Amino acid sequence: MRTVVPDRSKGIAVKLNTANILTLIRIAAIPVVVICFYSSLPYARPIAGIVFGVAAITDLIDGYVARRFGQVSRFGEFLDPVADKLMVAIVMVLLVQQDPDWYVDIIAIIIIGREITVSALREWMATIGERANVAVSWGGKIKTTLQMFGIAFMVYEEPLFGIDIYPVGFLLLLAAVGMTIWSMFIYLRAAWPAMQHDG
Repeated sequence: MRTVVPDRSKGIAVKLNTANILTLIRIAAIPVVVICFYSSLPYARPIAGIVFGVAAITDLIDGYVARRFGQVSRFGEFLDPVADKLMVAIVMVLLVQQDPDWYVDIIAIIIIGREITVSALREWMATIGERANVAVSWGGKIKTTLQMFGIAFMVYEEPLFGIDIYPVGFLLLLAAVGMTIWSMFIYLRAAWPAMQHDG
């Protein structure tokens, strides 16, 4: 499915294909998660966790859809990482606000700091024509999966099938932090030769 939205002021057409719509759904889910997170209504937190989890699954699907059906676009390449980073950063702030213990703060600092660092690194590498050297790696994909499920469980908060999933989510998030540091090291190592020869 493709919907073309023209920007008449600049003569640019943005293709809203299935992959891009899935990404936009991920962004639209963010305010729903925030509202449910703070709501006092019954089951609001589980609903927030489920919405976040479903949105996280679209992150796994949209890339596959884009590649499988030839829907890769510049707009999608821009929008996909923006959606991911918005979801993670905003919900991590919510979790820190709810549980301001130092270890939750440190996890949030590492995760958000890594996202900023890698985004800046990719932008810089793109300006010198070396963007392919810092493409998403397997370590980054594992990190994202652990991170999304860990956050979803912590947002859900309430026991599920008799299991307290908040600490399970915390453990997944700790594992994600390990992969966060490792994947950032991989990206920096890949970019290091370009840094040394810059200028």
